[in-house]
Amino acid sequence: MITDDGQQLGVMSVADALSQAQGYGVDLVEIVPKANPPVCKIIDFGKYRYELTKREKLQRKHQQTTQVKEIRFHVSTDEHDFLFKARHARQFLEDGQKVKAGVLFKGREITYQDQGGALLRRLIEFLDEVAKVEQEARMEGRMMSVLFAPDRSKKKTQKQVSLNASPAKAQETSTQKG
Repeated sequence: MITDDGQQLGVMSVADALSQAQGYGVDLVEIVPKANPPVCKIIDFGKYRYELTKREKLQRKHQQTTQVKEIRFHVSTDEHDFLFKARHARQFLEDGQKVKAGVLFKGREITYQDQGGALLRRLIEFLDEVAKVEQEARMEGRMMSVLFAPDRSKKKTQKQVSLNASPAKAQETSTQKG
Protein backbone atom coordinates (compact mmCIF):
# COMPACT_ATOMS: atom_id res chain seq x y z
CA MET A 1 0.00 0.00 0.00
CA ILE A 2 1.22 3.49 -0.94
CA THR A 3 0.05 6.91 0.25
CA ASP A 4 -0.68 9.80 -2.11
CA ASP A 5 2.72 11.38 -1.38
CA GLY A 6 4.55 8.12 -2.32
CA GLN A 7 5.28 6.77 1.16
CA GLN A 8 5.06 2.95 1.34
CA LEU A 9 2.95 1.57 4.20
CA GLY A 10 3.71 -2.10 3.53
CA VAL A 11 1.59 -5.19 2.92
CA MET A 12 -1.75 -5.34 4.76
CA SER A 13 -5.21 -6.84 4.46
CA VAL A 14 -7.94 -5.18 2.40
CA ALA A 15 -9.97 -4.32 5.49
CA ASP A 16 -7.01 -2.59 7.15
CA ALA A 17 -6.23 -0.67 3.94
CA LEU A 18 -9.85 0.48 3.61
CA SER A 19 -9.98 1.62 7.23
CA GLN A 20 -6.73 3.59 6.81
CA ALA A 21 -8.07 5.24 3.64
CA GLN A 22 -11.24 6.23 5.51
CA GLY A 23 -9.06 7.59 8.30
CA TYR A 24 -7.34 9.88 5.79
CA GLY A 25 -10.72 10.77 4.26
CA VAL A 26 -9.76 9.64 0.74
CA ASP A 27 -10.21 6.59 -1.51
CA LEU A 28 -8.31 3.32 -1.86
CA VAL A 29 -7.45 2.71 -5.55
CA GLU A 30 -5.96 -0.49 -6.94
CA ILE A 31 -3.04 0.58 -9.15
CA VAL A 32 -1.43 -2.73 -10.21
CA PRO A 33 -4.02 -5.52 -9.85
CA LYS A 34 -1.89 -8.31 -11.41
CA ALA A 35 1.03 -7.90 -8.99
CA ASN A 36 1.46 -10.33 -6.13
CA PRO A 37 0.26 -8.84 -3.76
CA PRO A 38 -1.81 -6.19 -5.66
CA VAL A 39 -0.58 -2.60 -5.26
CA CYS A 40 -3.08 -0.07 -3.90
CA LYS A 41 -2.75 3.65 -3.38
CA ILE A 42 -4.55 5.99 -1.00
CA ILE A 43 -5.58 9.01 -3.13
CA ASP A 44 -8.47 11.38 -3.69
CA PHE A 45 -10.00 9.70 -6.74
CA GLY A 46 -11.88 12.81 -7.91
CA LYS A 47 -8.68 14.84 -7.87
CA TYR A 48 -6.84 12.00 -9.64
CA ARG A 49 -9.43 11.87 -12.45
CA TYR A 50 -9.36 15.66 -12.77
CA GLU A 51 -5.56 15.68 -13.14
CA LEU A 52 -5.73 12.79 -15.62
CA THR A 53 -8.23 14.59 -17.88
CA LYS A 54 -6.18 17.78 -17.58
CA ARG A 55 -3.02 15.90 -18.66
CA GLU A 56 -4.84 14.25 -21.60
CA LYS A 57 -6.20 17.62 -22.73
CA LEU A 58 -2.70 19.09 -22.64
CA GLN A 59 -1.36 16.18 -24.71
CA ARG A 60 -4.10 16.68 -27.32
CA LYS A 61 -3.28 20.37 -27.44
CA HIS A 62 0.38 19.70 -28.21
CA GLN A 63 -0.33 17.07 -30.87
CA GLN A 64 0.45 18.09 -34.42
CA THR A 65 -2.21 17.45 -37.00
CA THR A 66 -0.95 17.01 -40.51
CA GLN A 67 -2.86 18.73 -43.25
CA VAL A 68 -3.07 17.41 -46.78
CA LYS A 69 -2.78 20.17 -49.35
CA GLU A 70 -4.07 19.36 -52.82
CA ILE A 71 -2.61 20.65 -56.07
CA ARG A 72 -4.35 19.97 -59.38
CA PHE A 73 -2.87 19.88 -62.82
CA HIS A 74 -4.35 19.22 -66.25
CA VAL A 75 -2.77 17.35 -69.12
CA SER A 76 -2.29 20.66 -70.95
CA THR A 77 -0.66 22.48 -68.00
CA ASP A 78 2.03 24.82 -69.32
CA GLU A 79 5.62 24.97 -68.00
CA HIS A 80 5.19 28.22 -66.04
CA ASP A 81 2.02 26.97 -64.35
CA PHE A 82 3.71 23.68 -63.54
CA LEU A 83 6.69 25.42 -61.91
CA PHE A 84 4.42 27.83 -60.01
CA LYS A 85 2.36 24.98 -58.53
CA ALA A 86 5.43 22.81 -57.93
CA ARG A 87 7.07 25.61 -55.91
CA HIS A 88 3.92 25.89 -53.82
CA ALA A 89 4.01 22.13 -53.23
CA ARG A 90 7.67 22.38 -52.18
CA GLN A 91 6.79 25.16 -49.71
CA PHE A 92 3.94 23.10 -48.23
CA LEU A 93 6.28 20.13 -47.79
CA GLU A 94 8.96 22.29 -46.16
CA ASP A 95 6.28 23.53 -43.74
CA GLY A 96 5.63 19.89 -42.76
CA GLN A 97 2.35 19.32 -44.58
CA LYS A 98 1.50 16.47 -46.92
CA VAL A 99 0.72 17.22 -50.56
CA LYS A 100 -1.63 15.36 -52.86
CA ALA A 101 -0.89 16.21 -56.48
CA GLY A 102 -3.33 15.16 -59.14
CA VAL A 103 -3.84 15.39 -62.87
CA LEU A 104 -7.50 15.92 -63.71
CA PHE A 105 -8.65 14.52 -67.04
CA LYS A 106 -11.60 16.36 -68.58
CA GLY A 107 -13.65 14.87 -71.38
CA ARG A 108 -11.54 13.10 -73.99
CA GLU A 109 -8.29 13.93 -72.16
CA ILE A 110 -8.71 10.57 -70.39
CA THR A 111 -7.03 8.99 -73.41
CA TYR A 112 -3.79 10.87 -72.56
CA GLN A 113 -3.05 9.13 -69.28
CA ASP A 114 0.57 8.63 -70.32
CA GLN A 115 1.04 12.42 -70.49
CA GLY A 116 -0.52 12.79 -67.05
CA GLY A 117 1.85 10.16 -65.69
CA ALA A 118 4.82 11.98 -67.25
CA LEU A 119 3.69 15.23 -65.60
CA LEU A 120 3.53 13.54 -62.20
CA ARG A 121 6.97 11.94 -62.72
CA ARG A 122 8.39 15.43 -63.43
CA LEU A 123 6.80 16.63 -60.20
CA ILE A 124 8.28 13.67 -58.28
CA GLU A 125 11.75 14.56 -59.62
CA PHE A 126 11.22 18.25 -58.76
CA LEU A 127 10.21 17.44 -55.17
CA ASP A 128 12.73 14.63 -54.66
CA GLU A 129 14.94 16.77 -52.38
CA VAL A 130 12.25 17.58 -49.80
CA ALA A 131 9.68 14.80 -50.11
CA LYS A 132 9.16 11.11 -50.33
CA VAL A 133 6.36 9.48 -52.29
CA GLU A 134 3.92 8.04 -49.79
CA GLN A 135 1.46 6.72 -52.37
CA GLU A 136 2.47 6.01 -55.95
CA ALA A 137 0.58 7.51 -58.91
CA ARG A 138 -2.75 5.80 -59.48
CA MET A 139 -6.06 6.51 -61.14
CA GLU A 140 -9.01 7.50 -58.98
CA GLY A 141 -11.93 8.03 -61.31
CA ARG A 142 -10.93 10.84 -63.69
CA MET A 143 -7.92 11.87 -61.63
CA MET A 144 -4.43 10.42 -61.48
CA SER A 145 -2.91 11.32 -58.13
CA VAL A 146 0.23 10.86 -56.06
CA LEU A 147 0.70 11.61 -52.34
CA PHE A 148 3.87 13.22 -51.00
CA ALA A 149 5.03 13.36 -47.38
CA PRO A 150 7.80 15.60 -46.06
CA ASP A 151 11.09 13.71 -45.83
CA ARG A 152 12.75 14.88 -42.65
CA SER A 153 15.92 12.84 -43.23
CA LYS A 154 16.63 14.61 -46.52
CA LYS A 155 15.95 17.96 -44.89
CA LYS A 156 18.51 17.23 -42.14
CA THR A 157 21.20 16.15 -44.59
CA GLN A 158 20.72 19.35 -46.61
CA LYS A 159 21.14 21.45 -43.46
CA GLN A 160 24.27 19.52 -42.51
CA VAL A 161 25.73 19.97 -45.99
CA SER A 162 25.03 23.71 -45.93
CA LEU A 163 26.49 24.03 -42.42
CA ASN A 164 29.59 22.07 -43.39
CA ALA A 165 30.03 24.10 -46.57
CA SER A 166 29.71 27.48 -44.85
CA PRO A 167 33.03 27.45 -42.90
CA ALA A 168 34.90 26.20 -45.97
CA LYS A 169 33.53 29.04 -48.08
CA ALA A 170 34.39 31.56 -45.39
CA GLN A 171 37.91 30.15 -45.18
CA GLU A 172 38.32 30.27 -48.99
CA THR A 173 37.24 33.91 -49.15
CA SER A 174 39.59 34.87 -46.32
CA THR A 175 42.55 33.17 -48.03
CA GLN A 176 41.74 34.85 -51.33
CA LYS A 177 41.60 38.31 -49.71
CA GLY A 178 44.80 37.86 -47.72
